[in-house]
Amino acid sequence: MATAHADVADDGGHESSAPTAEVKREPSKPTSGLPETSPLSKLMRDWGTTLVAPVAGILAFLAMWAALAPQVETSLGSLPGPVQVAEQGVALFDEWSAAREVEAQFYADQDARNQAAIEAGNPGSVRDFKYAGPPTFLDQIMTSLKTVALGFLLATIVAVPIGLVCGLSPLVNAAINPLVQLMKPVSPLAWLPIVTMVISALITSADPLMPKAFVISALVVMLCSLWPTLINTAVGTSSIDKDLLNVG
Repeated sequence: MATAHADVADDGGHESSAPTAEVKREPSKPTSGLPETSPLSKLMRDWGTTLVAPVAGILAFLAMWAALAPQVETSLGSLPGPVQVAEQGVALFDEWSAAREVEAQFYADQDARNQAAIEAGNPGSVRDFKYAGPPTFLDQIMTSLKTVALGFLLATIVAVPIGLVCGLSPLVNAAINPLVQLMKPVSPLAWLPIVTMVISALITSADPLMPKAFVISALVVMLCSLWPTLINTAVGTSSIDKDLLNVG
């Protein structure tokens, strides 16, 4: 900020220095020499980060897979590439569709026979059989997803309340911690025979609500995910600010 002075002569011949109005100068903005980023270029950069880069990475992986897979020879032949895997995926879906058509035809024929028996005045011959065809690959995938989901749900129901108590109470945490550290390293393969024996002894009905194998698998998943869930819940609860707990 600069101040300008002007020498003014008065009537007595003396010169006096009178301050004039101050002149404010705006500081000059540094110029980087780079053009300002336009909204379009920012949008393109965001798209490149969130869309183009992941797609390019996937395409590069598929290209490497297609190029290197034929070079890997096994006792069953060369390693299948992405095209062969996609073809088998389509074949598995066609198999699943054909199995659904066979199942629908089975129930349609059974309903027709039962209706004919009722119209003939012979309701005692009505039968209601369940389709017992072999499960397809997609059916087995859905069964596995249901098993894992049920196991995680059971582990959450059991582990989260216990983890909250352990995180809030050092005494409870000290009491349960040895048990958790002892059970956490146990392999699922070690849990499987134990759970199988217990469930086989408990479920003796010929037509249980859920298949025995499904219950066994869900409980094994529960036991494997129980301890990490409990530990993470306890650690997260213990790290809560004490002031927030006091306010609550």
